[in-house]
Amino acid sequence: MTEDTITEALPPVRHWPVLDLTGVDFDPVLTRLMREGPVTRIELPNGEGWAWLVTRYDDVRMVANDSRFSREAVMDRQVTRLAPHFIPARGAVGFLDPPDHTRLRRSVAAAFTARGVERIREKSRRMLDELVDEMVQDGPPADLTESVLGPFPIAVICELMGVPADDRQSMHTWTQQILSSSHGAVVSEKAKNEMGAYFTKLIGDRRGSTGEDVTSLLGAAVGEGEITLEEAVGLAVLLQIGGEAVTNNSGQLFYILMTRPDLAERLRSEPEIRPQAIDELLRYIPHRSAVGLSRIAVEDVEIKGVRIRAGDAIYVSYLAANRDPDVFPDPETIDFSRSPNPHVAFGFGPHYCPGGMLAGLESELMVDALLDRLPGLRLAVPPDQVPFRKGALIRGPEALPVTW
Repeated sequence: MTEDTITEALPPVRHWPVLDLTGVDFDPVLTRLMREGPVTRIELPNGEGWAWLVTRYDDVRMVANDSRFSREAVMDRQVTRLAPHFIPARGAVGFLDPPDHTRLRRSVAAAFTARGVERIREKSRRMLDELVDEMVQDGPPADLTESVLGPFPIAVICELMGVPADDRQSMHTWTQQILSSSHGAVVSEKAKNEMGAYFTKLIGDRRGSTGEDVTSLLGAAVGEGEITLEEAVGLAVLLQIGGEAVTNNSGQLFYILMTRPDLAERLRSEPEIRPQAIDELLRYIPHRSAVGLSRIAVEDVEIKGVRIRAGDAIYVSYLAANRDPDVFPDPETIDFSRSPNPHVAFGFGPHYCPGGMLAGLESELMVDALLDRLPGLRLAVPPDQVPFRKGALIRGPEALPVTW
């Protein structure tokens, strides 16, 4: 077979525009790509060229967990991408491969274990109760995002990170500027530098610390020479930003519960199924626009009869994997009794989101507090009038007007 015939056999490149989707609508472009085949080619609004996309559950897990696909190799490439600006810091954990990646993650692992997360459960519950108290005191209607879903995850991630309460607002502002594509590269870069400078001082002050929060663990690891200060700061920034993803996920979660009162009622009457139900909602929620970070094949790899050549860029879609009918029968249905439910909402492989357990805890606490304390909780506007974020990498409602 000649080089030309291999090229001719390549699937067409599909342009994937940024759609400002509302509610929990699944991306119609992704639906078409899933139907087209297990391995397709895509071109996103920014960057250069095209990239492979895998959408089937088994292929997604294979690529995410296979050392033949490298994140580090993306550093020097302008891969086609969703974000208009691409500012990875060299050595940032998202762009490391094992063993460096493993070494860096190990430094903070203790904070994200079941024990580490349980350590802040009671404090988190108290902080949440105070937020709900204030919302109830002010009376309906209220914006659930502004009153609870926004400030609660910020308070929790700051608590876990060891960021003082007085600095929460700064963290939130920086995070919003880094995550939104609408502010532009200059604002995003400035916010990332300012947050980095903040953590450089905080972690530097905590060298030799014995605390259990993330910045203390990082300070101790830097003091022991296990990781560099630059590596510690890069990881802290990533974890802090990631902590706010819960706001958008929980916004979509409560949007579902308030537009599907049958589901909310079931959770009220059967509290014992809540952890399993939240897992199913996390599988179902389309938490991001398009795809996240790419990888580069470091050698030729065959996937479902398609040859991915060394040097090719490739994306996985966790959203698509979570709707694979071979793994999740009737995937468009929210089924609270779905078991097993091996969803990949928090990713898979070495880059699996370390905050998965923390996000689960926060979601459970919010479902408990809001459903039990406000039995009449419902939307204050028709579902189609709930404003959803535009131009955002992470999807979710901008505001969630509620009454009770």
